[in-house]
Amino acid sequence: MASYDKPEVVERDVKDKEHEEDDKPIVVERDVKDKEHKEDDKPEVAERDVKDKEHKEDDKEEGKGGFLEKVKDFIHDIGEKIEGAIGFGKPTADVTGLHVNSINLEKAEFVIEILIKNPNPVPIPLIDINYLIESDGRKLISGLIPDAGTLKAHGEETVKIPVTLIYDDIKNTYADIKPGSIIPYRIKVDLLVDVPVFGRITLPLEKTGEIPIPYKPDIDIEKIKFDRFSFEETVAVLHLKLENKNDFDLGLNDLDYEVWLCDESIGSVDLQKSANLVKNGITYIDIPITFRPKDFGSALWDMIRGKGTGYSMKGNINVDTPFGAMKLPITKEGGTTRIKKNKEDGGDDDDDDDEE
Repeated sequence: MASYDKPEVVERDVKDKEHEEDDKPIVVERDVKDKEHKEDDKPEVAERDVKDKEHKEDDKEEGKGGFLEKVKDFIHDIGEKIEGAIGFGKPTADVTGLHVNSINLEKAEFVIEILIKNPNPVPIPLIDINYLIESDGRKLISGLIPDAGTLKAHGEETVKIPVTLIYDDIKNTYADIKPGSIIPYRIKVDLLVDVPVFGRITLPLEKTGEIPIPYKPDIDIEKIKFDRFSFEETVAVLHLKLENKNDFDLGLNDLDYEVWLCDESIGSVDLQKSANLVKNGITYIDIPITFRPKDFGSALWDMIRGKGTGYSMKGNINVDTPFGAMKLPITKEGGTTRIKKNKEDGGDDDDDDDEE
């Protein structure tokens, strides 16, 4: 019986040993998983370290920027204190006017006046003056005036910039700008000055307004009416027709021209009273004249018979405009008019029959 029981013990031992072998992989697997968890934890720590480092770098940059701002503020404060203590300051400037010296059919000459004030205790140089005149964003003229002078200490100076606009240049460049029109302008001026403490600074200025592109009036002798007729001396009245083709009125205040009848000069004529030539309109004026018909030769008989009489006119008219005084030329070549006598001189005084 004793020998029969031994195999059972051996079998149990073998089974127990198998169970022990089965248990070992469980422990190993748990150790592997624990090791994997530890490996997964490492990137989180590393990532946190990187972020902390980035925050430190940002703080450093912010600290650096803040430092620069503090330095700038400090320098600005020092500059203001020096300015207050020594009395240095920025100059001021303003466009005080634009004065037309002359204007005619060819060009306009005017002067831009700029008042500059220097608050500093020392003279300062006006290095450059840059100017530009434009119309609706289109350049008309520009220029540079170098070494423009010196501004005296604690004083003010009026700087004058002469400008000439050539109308042909403008009309050739911009076809839509017509004679007789008014165009807007904008003047831009940059003054470059050298100021102690501040260094070189630019003072920008602007002014707007309007300038004309003038057009000469058309002139005709509608008729010549005799007040007193004789061969030795005849007193007559020229009925003049003037057409103003400009977009602005012309205040006629003087005439300076000569008249020819039948190729014979009857001399210059005088304007007895001023007249207003309305814009884009026709105005009639009467001008008295005196001449000697016997000097006209055979053409005298054509005049007496009321036939067409040739005439020419050449000279200038002086007018006032919203832009200043102008001297405009007037010419008329190869015109024809009729001479009308009063009834007492044997003529018909009906004006309606004489106008053409």
